[in-house]
Amino acid sequence: MDNVSIVRIFILTGLNETNNYRVALFTLTLLYYCMILFFNLTIIMIIILDKNLHEPMYILLCSFCINGLYGTAGFYPKFIFDLLFSCNIISYEACLLQAFVMYSSACSDLSILAVMAYDRYLAICRPLHYHSLMTKSRLSQMVCFSWITPLCIFSINVVLTLRLRLCSTNIQKLLCVNWIIVKLACTDANTIPNNIIAYFTIILYGSHGLFVIWTYMHLIKTSVSSKDDRVKFMQTCVPHLASLITFAATILFDLMNMRFGSTDLPQSLQNFISIEFLLIPPVLNPLIYGFKLTKIRHRILGFVHVQRK
Repeated sequence: MDNVSIVRIFILTGLNETNNYRVALFTLTLLYYCMILFFNLTIIMIIILDKNLHEPMYILLCSFCINGLYGTAGFYPKFIFDLLFSCNIISYEACLLQAFVMYSSACSDLSILAVMAYDRYLAICRPLHYHSLMTKSRLSQMVCFSWITPLCIFSINVVLTLRLRLCSTNIQKLLCVNWIIVKLACTDANTIPNNIIAYFTIILYGSHGLFVIWTYMHLIKTSVSSKDDRVKFMQTCVPHLASLITFAATILFDLMNMRFGSTDLPQSLQNFISIEFLLIPPVLNPLIYGFKLTKIRHRILGFVHVQRK
């Protein structure tokens, strides 16, 4: 029994800061989550229902929005429930599940952005070979890789965490994070395998980010020499670049705060930093793509026009 956790619940102490404005925060959070669902489902349904949008770029966008819904589903329903019923506890199993869902979703986001960058690279830099290289089977393989790899990595994370004996129940956040759970392990626990997997994950998905940056540098260099390529870059690549910058900034802030952040920061600021990757990208991404990608914008405007009639 020494290797089995004796902790069965965690206390999310970050929720203590919400006591004085719980009702207002509940209302705003519920409305915001409804916005996330509406914006992402709109993009998903437009792409699914319109056969003209069954192209690699739009299929990847659909996968991107589905992943956004998957990630936010790991946080918002529980947070809304906690605000409604003044509850700040979560079971050990639910905590691991929440951490698994949110951070596998975050890594999937980065993988999908990398595949999107590769798709735009082929479309702009190698247009004559685009359809032979970006086939349906290859696209399916890339999408599966984007989903399955993070699920496998974070499954290993969960298994490694399950073997630890924990000696504390307080999580100073609004949500569960695997690294924080590991830090609650007793002093005699062997956390080296957890650290190895954590740094491997950071290096792996950091390389995804570097690949995207390299790809866009190459795209910019190519687009400068041709007016048609510049137009194509502005229409299809700028949304991807904006999504990457937003995502990278929010995740970087969270990682830096989690690893090196000061405990002297106000709890409300720590709360915001820890959930900003669940606040900004899920709403901003569908808005960026909806307004910037011409085909999707025309479908949305066409639907609005029909409704007015």
